Amino acid sequence: MKVQMFFHLFDVNMRIRFEALQSEAGKKLLRSGRVPDDISSVVLVEKDRSYIKSEAVLKIMEYLELPFPQLAFFMQFIPLFVRDFMYDNVANNRYAIFGYSDSC
Repeated sequence: MKVQMFFHLFDVNMRIRFEALQSEAGKKLLRSGRVPDDISSVVLVEKDRSYIKSEAVLKIMEYLELPFPQLAFFMQFIPLFVRDFMYDNVANNRYAIFGYSDSC
């Protein structure tokens, strides 16, 4: 998956792990009230909370190397409904933007 490779380039401490929501481990981790078959959004699960859509992306950016934590800091001031609108547009057009791959 291209997104995974992107994050691993900037996550030099390997603090982020990817798991399919449909996998057994993904189902156990998922505490956001989402159905595991609903793969319409990224979900970040931390010890005490889970995040979806743009909130998950901002939290993931905090784990990455510079300049991503600083970008996340400034982006948090954009209203949630605007961030989620932008997230949905990118998600709906991800194949046009990032290309398509048959394997992860």
